[in-house]
Amino acid sequence: MSESASQEEPKPAQEDGKEDKERKEEAPEVKEPTESSQSEPGSFALDTSSNEVETAADEIKSQEIHLEEQTKTSICSIKDSNTRVSKTLVVRKPAKVIFNLDPTALNSKLEQPWKKNFFERLEARAQAMQQKIIDKDNLKKELEKKAEKKLSRDNLAKEWFNAENMTLNTRAYLLDKLLPTLVPGVEKMLMQVEKKKLRAEVDNTTKFNPINHLGEYLMRNNPYYIKDSGMSGYQRVMRDVTEALKIHVPDTTGNRISKMKESIKQKREQRQCITEVKVQVANTRKQALQEQFSEWILDPKGMIPLVVIQNVLHEFFQNPDFHLEACCKQLDIADSMEPRLNKMEFTEYISSHIADFKSEMFENLLKHICHCADEFREVIKTDMRRQMFAELFLHCDRGKVGFLDRQRTLALLETFYDQSSKTLRSLLRNPRQWPFIEFEEIDLPEFWGDMDNQKHIYEDFDKVLLEMNALLSEKHASKTQSKLLETPEDQHKHDEHNESTLPEEQRETTSEQEPNRISTEEQQDRESTGEKELYRESVTEQETHTGSTPEQGSSRELIEQRPHGDSVIEQGPPQRVSSSEQGVNMESTAEQGLYRESISAQGQHKGSTAEQGSHRESVAEQGSHKGSAAEQEPSREIIPEKQQDSTLQSERGSIFRESKISREATSYEYTEISPWEEKTQEQIYEEELSVSPELQEEVPTSRRKDHLSETTKKESQKDPSCEKSQEIEGKSWSGELLTCNWKMNCIKCEDEEQANLLLGNSRFTDLHSIIRNIQSYKEVKGRSAFNGVSLNLLQFVQLLETFIGEDAPLSVSETLTSFFKRGYVETEEEKISGLEQARQNASRARRELLLEAVFHKWDSDGSGFLDLKEVDELLYTYKEGMEKESMKKAKLHIQFSKPHPDQEVRLSLKQFQKYIELVVSELRGNEDHVLESVVEFLMNTLERSHIENLRNCARRKWLYQIQRAAETSGVSLEPVYTETFNALTQDAEAHGNKKISAHISLLEENLLLPDRGEVLLRNIACTLDDAPFVLNRVLYRDMKGISFTVVDEGKPIHVPQVQHHGNIFFWNHSLKKNDQNGSFLALPLQDAYMRIFGVMAVDTLRDPKKINIFVPHEIRFYQGVANVFSTAYHYVHSREHILHVVIRGIGWLCDITSDITTITTYFVEPGPTRDSDYVLRNMMVTGHLGLTEIHKNPPTIFRKTCIFRDFLFKCTDSSEVVLASVCGENHIIIPLRERTGKALGILDFNIGRSKMLLYREFKDLQKMMKVVQAACYEILGELSGEIKKNYVLEIENVGEVQRAGVLFFRIMLQELQESLRLLTALDFISLLLYDYNLPPEFTSPSDSKSQELEANTKLVHDILIGVILFIHPELELSGDFRNWEKCKLYVKSYLVENICEFDPTAKNVKVNLQLIGEHIRDHSRIEVWEFGNIVIEYLYQWAHICLALVELNKKPNSALAPPLPSKTDSCVYAKMPKETMPGKC
Repeated sequence: MSESASQEEPKPAQEDGKEDKERKEEAPEVKEPTESSQSEPGSFALDTSSNEVETAADEIKSQEIHLEEQTKTSICSIKDSNTRVSKTLVVRKPAKVIFNLDPTALNSKLEQPWKKNFFERLEARAQAMQQKIIDKDNLKKELEKKAEKKLSRDNLAKEWFNAENMTLNTRAYLLDKLLPTLVPGVEKMLMQVEKKKLRAEVDNTTKFNPINHLGEYLMRNNPYYIKDSGMSGYQRVMRDVTEALKIHVPDTTGNRISKMKESIKQKREQRQCITEVKVQVANTRKQALQEQFSEWILDPKGMIPLVVIQNVLHEFFQNPDFHLEACCKQLDIADSMEPRLNKMEFTEYISSHIADFKSEMFENLLKHICHCADEFREVIKTDMRRQMFAELFLHCDRGKVGFLDRQRTLALLETFYDQSSKTLRSLLRNPRQWPFIEFEEIDLPEFWGDMDNQKHIYEDFDKVLLEMNALLSEKHASKTQSKLLETPEDQHKHDEHNESTLPEEQRETTSEQEPNRISTEEQQDRESTGEKELYRESVTEQETHTGSTPEQGSSRELIEQRPHGDSVIEQGPPQRVSSSEQGVNMESTAEQGLYRESISAQGQHKGSTAEQGSHRESVAEQGSHKGSAAEQEPSREIIPEKQQDSTLQSERGSIFRESKISREATSYEYTEISPWEEKTQEQIYEEELSVSPELQEEVPTSRRKDHLSETTKKESQKDPSCEKSQEIEGKSWSGELLTCNWKMNCIKCEDEEQANLLLGNSRFTDLHSIIRNIQSYKEVKGRSAFNGVSLNLLQFVQLLETFIGEDAPLSVSETLTSFFKRGYVETEEEKISGLEQARQNASRARRELLLEAVFHKWDSDGSGFLDLKEVDELLYTYKEGMEKESMKKAKLHIQFSKPHPDQEVRLSLKQFQKYIELVVSELRGNEDHVLESVVEFLMNTLERSHIENLRNCARRKWLYQIQRAAETSGVSLEPVYTETFNALTQDAEAHGNKKISAHISLLEENLLLPDRGEVLLRNIACTLDDAPFVLNRVLYRDMKGISFTVVDEGKPIHVPQVQHHGNIFFWNHSLKKNDQNGSFLALPLQDAYMRIFGVMAVDTLRDPKKINIFVPHEIRFYQGVANVFSTAYHYVHSREHILHVVIRGIGWLCDITSDITTITTYFVEPGPTRDSDYVLRNMMVTGHLGLTEIHKNPPTIFRKTCIFRDFLFKCTDSSEVVLASVCGENHIIIPLRERTGKALGILDFNIGRSKMLLYREFKDLQKMMKVVQAACYEILGELSGEIKKNYVLEIENVGEVQRAGVLFFRIMLQELQESLRLLTALDFISLLLYDYNLPPEFTSPSDSKSQELEANTKLVHDILIGVILFIHPELELSGDFRNWEKCKLYVKSYLVENICEFDPTAKNVKVNLQLIGEHIRDHSRIEVWEFGNIVIEYLYQWAHICLALVELNKKPNSALAPPLPSKTDSCVYAKMPKETMPGKC
């Protein structure tokens, strides 16, 4: 360091010497003008102006010289100070010991001090020089300004300016090069002539020569040698003229610079104008956002939680129509409700994220914010309701056991439902139907054959929907006729003529025939069916009868959906929009005008089109509101009809009540109703209340007051600063969403409680660290297990919320709460039983945790198993062998797995726990105390060193990361392979001091070269260095190697020195024999049934040591890695199989239903950190046409981003079905459960604007979900080894992947076969009565009943013939299938037996699919449903399932493989073939 410093110090001195030379060179140049001026003493007396010029020049030069001396002195002082510091101080830093540091990095660190010193000095000098130049320029400018003040400008020089093109170049050249010196010289010369009086004396013989004098002047004042000799006023003006003239000379520097300056000036003006526009637009937008703030419900301090606004922006950015996904990255959503925003912070926060939004996008955002404000009210209302139910749970749980009886809860709900009025029951959900009861609780005949529409979850839903369609079609027909008439008189006459000539029954029939046509005319862009659209329109239009603001918004939404022609025809009183939309229109108007100004400044006009268009859109929205006045006409026509038909009063009243409260038609904007319309609505509302007294009872008092007080409402709406009510049904918001903290406050996790108790117990101190690791490595937390017997807090609250629904007011929830408090009573025996159950749950959790900790302490190498012999030897020493005989009895009650080839019986964790519990049960005393005593004995007997404990902890962490990679992979094996190799390499480096290579090979069936063996081993993954030689290579049985020996024997094989073995296959053929040194270890990969499915190999060929063998503890750990990898591998494949089953089920459902808009499948995964909440992965989305998009990288959904869509997490938390509504769309969210009852995934069925599916579609949805859930149970049970594989169809023997593709149809086929076995002979005999040979009185061609009978006869014949052709394909050859009389002979008792034993995938089955399809597929699903016969329903479904299986059996390779994304795909699409499924209705 010292040498480098001494070499650097002389450099500034040399640089100072160069500056001194420059200063000396500049000094003569400064003195030259002074000497030249002194050579002519007479010139000062002759011209005062030139004297002033030269004086000013002298002042400039002197001050410049003084300034240079000051700056150089300061630079020298800086250098001297730096030099002094560097010479007098020696800094010594303490030495560092650096391990594992690269030499280049070390050298760079050593060079840093002198480099830093050098750059600091260089930077200081550069700054000083820059400051010197700046000061010099500033001084010149100041002196020039002073000189201009002293000298007057001579404007005579302006005459030189002439932009004529012919002489422009010459004039510019002369003014620039010659005239600035020549004109003063001529002036001097003329002054000398005047002085010598040469003009007056003609005969003067003086020697004065004007030419010589002028030449001498020009030589003395040559601008190339004389710098800044001073300028007169004339010269200054001439200089300005020259500069102005140079601008006009083309292709010159001045001309280009002038153009650039002009362009820069224009752009600066444009930027300034645009900036002003942006500022005004930003202010306008902020004003609109401030007005939006009043739409929100606020906490007591007048603030909004930040996380709510972040969720609003997140949902808007996630909208695929706007393409703003990149903006989501800037949102750092808060984890709690603590951060709050006031009005100004609300405005600034949103403005900071939307600065670049266009006007149209900002208008969409305002609508979205306004809509979210209404949604947030519903969120708060739901939170109040859930908090009410949570308090009810705590009240009913008097024993504080944490659960309530499920059957008693359902019984109370049924009682409350039966005692409610018919109007209230239209809002509630029937607790006797699914989802309140489980699929297993429904009998098979009722589940598969019940077609009674009265058993819908909503009472008389199908009937009310059909009546509403008829009513709307009649109303629309009358409206269309009124529009076509020119005058009101013609309309009145036409109505009287229709009433007198057209019977009412005929009018109703005509109206019922037109629902689909009307739906198509009014909403052409909707994809839903006509019935659904008309029902939604009725709900929307009837909401205009209420006086609350959301209902007015619904009316406006209906008006905006109509064509523009309707808004022109239906003229009415003008309306005023709400403050939120005024902000939008004001903003768009301002932007239009401001952008027009900026564009005019630029000279461009094409940029204003978009802004004007957005303004026209906002104005069109205001104009479209005028048509709402005419909408009241049909409403006045409905009331007399209801008075005439008394039988429909209560039903229609319930629909009106339902439509007023429901949020199905929630709109984005609100309108103010004119006084004429308010009067009309008030009259209609009062008439409705008079017609339906039950409706009047159920309507809350606050809502009626809000509607009837129209004067107050008008005054509040006329005030622009009016705000929405800060109360929800008379209750104020506390400012907190209490249900967000339930898991922390109310939900008890038995495992965590027992873990905390054990950690506080000094008796098990040696197990504390293991227990902490076990808790941190637990599976997904926060989910409740559904057991069908009891309900915890989350499940109880969700069940009651599903029963009440979202449309019912809080008063109904309060009534239900009071009813439950009176009705839920437990006896003393039940209380004691509940406490005993809670104690048993706590004891079981404590036992499992203690035994798991002991197992991990015993298995210090992480192998995943213990030797039974070693366990027995240690247990027999308990109490000095006094309990040995009792312990031997425990072996009689447990079945161990088969011993390994080395006669070793291994105990897994579950087997070890079960064995110890059986041993404890044979010992005397309290089981809990005995178990703790045994655990304490084992803990103290198992002595482990500190190094072993550290090694055990590290290995547990690596094994956990393999399993976690599988759980968070999004159904992909790549992360599992990565973490597996990381565990192997890290352990080899840390605990074995080795460099290893590893690869994994899986068994495959040898289809290409069967002569080389029935199976082969394919390398599917390896470490990075070996990829070119190992990856995707195949090992056959006839090749060298020990891998197939491992497969056959099922035990690991260790080769210490491969060079001496002789049967090792080297993948790298370029490796020399001398380099083939190292150890090789091959381990079998086994599934839950101990079947070998692959081999994991580890070697040390890349290790530099020639001899480096694997020690026993390493081999045991590698066995643990193989065990964990097998579990992770089958975990991922089980999720793949479940997705495959779900795709089959969705394809089946979409082909027989039409009202499901989208179906989204989610899987539950652990959170990103250990203590974080679980997340959801969006695995695939199915559209309206049944096309499923499967994501390669599934998006992750966090709870904190779903405040407005928390129904997904409600379903996962409770493992119960959730019915929810958001953004006017209704959702049915159904969990996919594990065998433990916890949710492993959810299916979100979006049914659009419809309140619920028709009963037929609702039942089909249940059938699909029951089969999918049964398939999940079977897949997961086979994965864990709890159940044996069940092969029913021949096609299932093809392979595991192909089996998952047909599992859905196989389970549904089994369900139908079980249902068919429950039928009787009378059920089939009734079908034989349908015959074409009918009596003449039943065959009238004009009779509708005879036509219906003929259609039913054809249906029965076709279904039966199609089924018979499956069982008896020989009928096709004989042609008897066309003769019904002969076909009837096959309908016998053994037909059902043949159907139940029929395997459509068997090799001997050869049927004519085309012929059977002609009989089955010609009949739609709705036709079979309306026929209503249980036998035809069963056979129709059975025939379609058989057709699907036969077609899949013909192409197993393409149709049965799971359509999952590959490495190169971002997503794939899957769809069931339409021809295999029933036709849509």
